[in-house]
Amino acid sequence: MSQVQSDYVSKNASKLKPSGIRKFFDLASQMENVISLGVGEPDFVTPWNVCEAGYASLENGYTAYTPNAGLLELREGISSYLNEQFSLSYDAKSEIICTVGASQAIDLAFRSILDTGDEVIIVEPGFVAYSPAVTLAGGTPVPLETVEEDEFKLTSEKLKSAITDKTKAVLICFPSNPTGATMTEEELEDVAQVIKDHDLLVLSDEIYAELTYDQTHYSIARIPGMRERTILISGFSKAFAMTGWRLGYVTGPEEILSVMLTIHQYTMMCAPTIAQHGALEALRNGREDLERMKRSYRQRRNFIVKSFNRMGLSCRMPGGAFYAFPSIQSTGMSSDEFAEKLLHEERVAVVPGHVFGEGGEGYVRCSYATSLESLQEAVKRIERFVNKNTE
Repeated sequence: MSQVQSDYVSKNASKLKPSGIRKFFDLASQMENVISLGVGEPDFVTPWNVCEAGYASLENGYTAYTPNAGLLELREGISSYLNEQFSLSYDAKSEIICTVGASQAIDLAFRSILDTGDEVIIVEPGFVAYSPAVTLAGGTPVPLETVEEDEFKLTSEKLKSAITDKTKAVLICFPSNPTGATMTEEELEDVAQVIKDHDLLVLSDEIYAELTYDQTHYSIARIPGMRERTILISGFSKAFAMTGWRLGYVTGPEEILSVMLTIHQYTMMCAPTIAQHGALEALRNGREDLERMKRSYRQRRNFIVKSFNRMGLSCRMPGGAFYAFPSIQSTGMSSDEFAEKLLHEERVAVVPGHVFGEGGEGYVRCSYATSLESLQEAVKRIERFVNKNTE
């Protein structure tokens, strides 16, 4: 009977492994007195004015579907926001789609551009959902490792080495999850030239764009010749503390967006109506809250990175997002062993670096999107663990 049932399962889907992030989150949830530095989610509650906008939408009877691409008012707000914040220009009617989180936008993008056998170069260490999304769309993910010596940035030389005649697109995420790496305009221009020379598309996941600390975020879509070949993905989860609202968006060339919208119509219909009203309020009146949260993340970043380096876990200063990516190679443990022992011995949950790609082995990801008080206690426990296991 089990053999018959297994024959019903998609071979593509059966290749997928469960999320390594969720594994440790689930373990931690079953234990007491655990400080979780695992899941990448702001510890801030969604600002009250955004919540009120959601309540008001219910009270005013906005419980029906919106247009498939999202409320035009919201798309116009996103268009204005991108222009003001990042000097990007997109037509609200034909080049923006509101999605169920940035994750759905990634899925839609790959299903819209890939045919069987097409290759997508994925910069790693990178978010765990990228490769599975390529696989489910019938494509072939091609990991491209970045290294700490390059500050986990993508270089044009490395990109050239990974391109084949089957390469269709490159996926980048800066600021990066899990490394926090950022790239300058000049560095992106070098990469963009390779992409243009080989006539490739680029998916640019910029969900952490607002959380860039030491420089101004620069989108690859701004570079001449790149707007028409860039699918830009972002959302409200991270910067606006709206993870549970599940509201993202995608922008790009109308030719590609029209295909994405068709798939969206058949599979999702539209993003949640309440969430769209909340997002509109966040765009209109959420800048002060965004800056307040960003200041707090910066303080926490400085504290945790300094602490890791002091205890002998080499850690570069992340330029964005809310993750530290310390090296645990000095302990002699694998990232899996380190994370498991730390959880069981000291009740601190971190994510082993290898789940973000082979280049992540020897590191762990620690989210500092938690209170400074919790971080201070977590650092004490980690330092005690390191001292005990490296004597």
